[in-house]
Amino acid sequence: MYDRIKGFRDFYPEEMAARREAIDTLEDAARRYGFREIDTPALERAEMWTDKSGDDIVEELYAFEDQGGRHVTLTPELTPTVARMVVAKQQELSKPIKWFSTRPFWRYEQVQQGRQREFYQTNVDIFGSSEPSADAEILAWAADALTSLGLTGEHFEFRISHRDILGGVLETYDTDVDTDDAIRAVDKSDKLSMAEYHDLLVEAGLDYDQAEEFADLVAGGDLEEIKTFAGTERVTDAVENLQHVLAAAEDFGAREYCTVSLETARGLDYYTGVVFECFDSTGEVSRSIFGGGRYDDLIESFGGQPTPAVGVAPGHATLSLLCQRAGVWPEEELTTDYYVLRIGETRSEAARVTQALRERGHIVETDVAGRSFGAQLDYADSINAETVVIVGEQDLANDELTIKDMESGDQTQVPVEDFPGDRDRPTFDDFV
Repeated sequence: MYDRIKGFRDFYPEEMAARREAIDTLEDAARRYGFREIDTPALERAEMWTDKSGDDIVEELYAFEDQGGRHVTLTPELTPTVARMVVAKQQELSKPIKWFSTRPFWRYEQVQQGRQREFYQTNVDIFGSSEPSADAEILAWAADALTSLGLTGEHFEFRISHRDILGGVLETYDTDVDTDDAIRAVDKSDKLSMAEYHDLLVEAGLDYDQAEEFADLVAGGDLEEIKTFAGTERVTDAVENLQHVLAAAEDFGAREYCTVSLETARGLDYYTGVVFECFDSTGEVSRSIFGGGRYDDLIESFGGQPTPAVGVAPGHATLSLLCQRAGVWPEEELTTDYYVLRIGETRSEAARVTQALRERGHIVETDVAGRSFGAQLDYADSINAETVVIVGEQDLANDELTIKDMESGDQTQVPVEDFPGDRDRPTFDDFV
């Protein structure tokens, strides 16, 4: 026996049925907004990450040297890949570019609730627009997707902020502050004690009084107070941009799910403007469900023309935790419209019925294992068949089939020529 590798999951049919329904819901919402589906390779050059984050990032990757001597990695995220794709055809692509995809990613990190080493995301991105409406459309899609899953504002909230507000306030201090380190401290603050949080801010370059003042200012979240405190064009512009995004989100029907939270920082260095994270409103799912934001400099850093961009990437593991907590995760069960049960030498007629039902778009199974009547009926029950069509030698001698409703157990005989006839979805009730 071989054990499954730690951090990787198997999905059996019942689980996969629920996952497929959830994925279809996310993707259907993306299509309604005009996002176009793409697909991307599982393997990329490791330099796409090491050039930006340093060689230490390799410890978090599934990286190796291939047989051609190339340093490659299983992709840990999508953003660098789509940046590469945009750069490759930047002059040909109509703007704005609106793409989505669903696929697995891989990171070698500590396994915990909602976080595996192989994980699945649906990525939704807009390239080529710096307008607040683009940020708001990403928020609107996320809200639409979640509500389509059955969630409401009682179940989730979007905590929204702006990287330039934090960076601009930090610039006002008369010390040599490492802005990226300070923002990463803000991003971790909900997992730290206040003393630990202040210590990280001090390590980033603030003194203790400044660290306390900055932490209080950020926690207060009063945008007008922050504008007055900073008194800089950078902070004023960032506050106004955030307010414009929220106003557009109001028009797009997503404002009710948004809460200004300047402690939402998103730790990745490539974020440049509005950032947001989705959280369980009750706090029962303690970690972020997913996040997103604006990354206007990334395309240029990959050798392309300056191209504003904004996106979001719901992770399926944490999203399923939220849906399960809210009681709206799809049922993890098999569904089957028909089981065509064969008795004796009836394969030809059973095949006709099976094919006719499948041509109508139904999920239809029939016996392929030579089982007995009882074994076939038990199997039909195990796959939650709604209707069983019994094709038996005795019935066929009378030019009949037997239609059995599996929920009630009722059954009746019908003429062979009447099934399925001109009915799209014939059931027991059509013949009584």
